[in-house]
Amino acid sequence: MRGTDEAEIENTVLPPRTNPDLVGHEAAERELLRLCRYRRLPHAILLAGPRGIGKATLAFRFARFLLAQGRDEVPPPDTSSGSEYHTTLWIPPESGVFRRVAAGGHADLLTIERAWDPRRRRLRGEIVAEDTREIAAFFRLTAAEEGWRIVIVDGAEEMNRHAANALLKILEEPPDHSLLLLVSHSPGRLLPTIRSRCRWLALAPLTMALTAQLLHHCRPRLDQHEANALAELSGGSVGRAAELADAGGLDLYRRVVELVAQAPAIDLGRLHALTDGLARADAEDACRTCQELLTHFLARLAAEEARGRLGADEIVAGEGAAMRHLAGRADPRRWAGLHQEIEANFVAARELNLDKKQTMLGAFFAIETMAR
Repeated sequence: MRGTDEAEIENTVLPPRTNPDLVGHEAAERELLRLCRYRRLPHAILLAGPRGIGKATLAFRFARFLLAQGRDEVPPPDTSSGSEYHTTLWIPPESGVFRRVAAGGHADLLTIERAWDPRRRRLRGEIVAEDTREIAAFFRLTAAEEGWRIVIVDGAEEMNRHAANALLKILEEPPDHSLLLLVSHSPGRLLPTIRSRCRWLALAPLTMALTAQLLHHCRPRLDQHEANALAELSGGSVGRAAELADAGGLDLYRRVVELVAQAPAIDLGRLHALTDGLARADAEDACRTCQELLTHFLARLAAEEARGRLGADEIVAGEGAAMRHLAGRADPRRWAGLHQEIEANFVAARELNLDKKQTMLGAFFAIETMAR
């Protein structure tokens, strides 16, 4: 990685396929270079880690590096450090490979992700079998530029059962000189047989200080306190922090905290006002954000109580008091169990397209029941 000067920091908000820089994942980059150097590159790599920390950016960065081999587009190694090998995967943005990957027009790179549903006029809730079958057809073709054939599956955990089974068949008999890069923030949702056939590369969240710094540069209207709060709320994910900033995540989190602080007597008028807004057809992203914020609060409650740090570092005013109130109602193991139960219910509701308002109400009512 080059130095993290201001220009690089601003680039961190670019879409992964157009982002020339990588921040905070030097160890993962070195490991990929090591696999290339010793010709131990597996046929499938699973890039795992929290949402929005740079996994897809690394996947496209690695794909560009491989596709540029033998085309005089890879800069020579920097030998000033005494090494004769490359120390980064960086490819110049002005190169032909970079431009074609950025435009989605490289013949030897296929990207699979949730597709647009024309009937519902929104992205599908999952990756379907039709999408992953496209991988088999792509791998059967000869490389257009006599190099690698690379597929990136962004959001691999979003494959439904049929899509996952179609992908598994490809993994069982991978073609020569092909590489499958699976990007996943929830690898536990993948089939065990898929996970076992991939080389895992786990990416850690960025530090809170670096996350806040990056966020402050890409959203300069935020003050430092807001940037720090969003960094904590995102769990070290710059992408997620930026999404929360744009969606008014701090205000939404305050509303969630104020409601759960009332348990077991949550104000039904305020609760219905919140859930009615989230149930609108144009509020799907806001609803998902609220679900994630609610489960984040519960996970934070359980973890902070177990560490004896309740309210030590408030994200929003009143969070500590809400945590201490609920901690007096049930022990951390029960709150941790409820967190897992509610999170699973949210995932199932999205997969089954269940009523969003009833799903949210059910989560708050479950908190009320636990607090009695």
